[in-house]
Amino acid sequence: MYWNNYITGCFFFLSVCMLPAAKVYSQDKDIPQSFYSASGIPDSLKEDANSIIRYSYDEIRIKGPGKALIKHHSLVTILNEKGDKDAVIVYGYNKKYDTYSYIDVHVYDESGKMIKKYHKSDMYDGAASSDETLVSDERFLGLKHTVSRYPETIEVSYEEDLNSYIDLPDWYIQEKLEQSVQEEHYKIWCESNGGLRYKCKNISLSPVKTSDGSYDVYTWQVKNLKAIKKEDQSEPWTVLPNVVFATSLFNCYGYPGDFNSWQSFGKWIQGLNNDMCTLSAPRIADIKKMTDTIKTDREKVKFLYKYMQQNMRYVGIQLGIGGYKPFPATFVDDKKYGDCKALSNYMRALLKAADIPSYYALIRAGANQEPADLNFPYNSFSHAILCVPLKRDTIWLECTSNTQPFGELGSFTENRNALLITEDGGKLVNTPRSTPQENKFNSEVHIELQPDGSAKAHVKVLSTGGYRDMFIGMTSEKMDEQKEFLLRYFNMKQPGSFDFKTSPDKAEINELSMDLEYDKFCDVLAGDKQFYRPRVFDLWALTVPVLEKRRTDFYFDHPMQKSCVTTIELPTGFEVETLPVNTALRFTYGNYELNYTYNKEKNQVISTAKFVLNNQVIPAAKYTEMQQYMDAIAKAQNKKLVIKKKA
Repeated sequence: MYWNNYITGCFFFLSVCMLPAAKVYSQDKDIPQSFYSASGIPDSLKEDANSIIRYSYDEIRIKGPGKALIKHHSLVTILNEKGDKDAVIVYGYNKKYDTYSYIDVHVYDESGKMIKKYHKSDMYDGAASSDETLVSDERFLGLKHTVSRYPETIEVSYEEDLNSYIDLPDWYIQEKLEQSVQEEHYKIWCESNGGLRYKCKNISLSPVKTSDGSYDVYTWQVKNLKAIKKEDQSEPWTVLPNVVFATSLFNCYGYPGDFNSWQSFGKWIQGLNNDMCTLSAPRIADIKKMTDTIKTDREKVKFLYKYMQQNMRYVGIQLGIGGYKPFPATFVDDKKYGDCKALSNYMRALLKAADIPSYYALIRAGANQEPADLNFPYNSFSHAILCVPLKRDTIWLECTSNTQPFGELGSFTENRNALLITEDGGKLVNTPRSTPQENKFNSEVHIELQPDGSAKAHVKVLSTGGYRDMFIGMTSEKMDEQKEFLLRYFNMKQPGSFDFKTSPDKAEINELSMDLEYDKFCDVLAGDKQFYRPRVFDLWALTVPVLEKRRTDFYFDHPMQKSCVTTIELPTGFEVETLPVNTALRFTYGNYELNYTYNKEKNQVISTAKFVLNNQVIPAAKYTEMQQYMDAIAKAQNKKLVIKKKA
């Protein structure tokens, strides 16, 4: 959703570490020359591939908690313009805790001849922050090479001295879809008592373990992985192979911690948050006075949440440990701004002043993001929210948005694990999942047909949940861009005249109104007959291609319930000749209905359409059923209304 964009700055240091480009890497001088030439690529690795990792050697020497020396050497061959992202080199770093002794980039043509060289000094050094981040220690080194002729091979080598981390960098074996792998090696040196842990995702790999003095040495190797073809509305994390690593002890910006368990990591976060959650005595008295006449705790929580939304705004400041540690509640109360951590902590302080306990919570944000693993403590979180456990209910609060309805998380953080920071440390719990009834799109359309085939139409849409977020977010764009978005989203026939307006929420329901005029709304004029698609827009416009076999699950942002009642006023002197047939369709995860009636007395055609999707994740095994169901919906929506002049 639009408002989610400004979350980018929150926990920014995490997003840098999670970039595939932040993958860690080492110089190996024994690379076969065949890896430099495109002629050495096996045909099997070209299938469905836009780029090929020809060779990669990565080496991490863990020198102690939070300290590691990282080396990397890789060769990637770009086959076509869809693989051009591999010619963009970006590495994030912290200017106080992270240094690159060198970065070298060499470019080779199809035959393996070097045609270009770049060095660290050629790279752009910029602040790694969003528009809403006021100041940050996080930076990036970036380089964009323009491919002159395909295929080209990009060789990258660097050495990085890392002096702060919670988790070791991930090994992204295949960094993206439609990328194959010829050969990769990954090696980690860790003290025997360092407590190295690893987890393989979407691949089965076991390291060769040896000893080197006081170090245990772990070596992994993969060869000849075919490209994974991109499928519409899939989540790459469900299929791309990678390995994540963690050690028992860490040190982040000078703050040592223990990551043997979720509980111990939660205690570290709790230690950072100590003394951050108290308001001044006069402000506590103000809060008590504001809420002492409110009868229930739930209503008090709602009142204080609205107070925070109306008086505070998002601004990101991540300096050092500030990427994890919130500003004091007194700072936010005075300055009227903060990031996701600071605003969640501030909301907790407001509730504390009203004698209502709550828990700060860490979560991985974004629609359909990979959930945290109960059995593998590892920091993949990128956002902070708040959990309020009441006697009869648990309320979750998104504290960064000033438009989010009370007690609703939305697709950004719903239906996944969050780490509650309790008195006893961290505890993984599930956030709630929204229902179709909480993501409604209810529309009414009135169409006045004219004898010459032109028409006027009025559309009203009432929306909640994800649809409400979408339409509210749209209003931050320029007016022309809003019109363009609406025409594209509704997939409407281009009108001659188009006006729209959005109205303030009523009971957290968004209202959108559109007025349209068409010089030609009729599809076909044939003598005394007129043929129409009897609607301004299709309630459900998505169709998906026929596939022999779907590999991945199909993801929507959320469950949903959509409806549309369309009233068509026929021109004077016309009547219905053919009314489209009614339709009722079912599939495992939803249903669709479309019914038509003709009121001869009023000379009106009324259609009622309803679409329900009960689950936003469609298993790959049900893809064909869904594809046939959506094709049937499209066929039903294409049926023509035929009217004719009265005799």
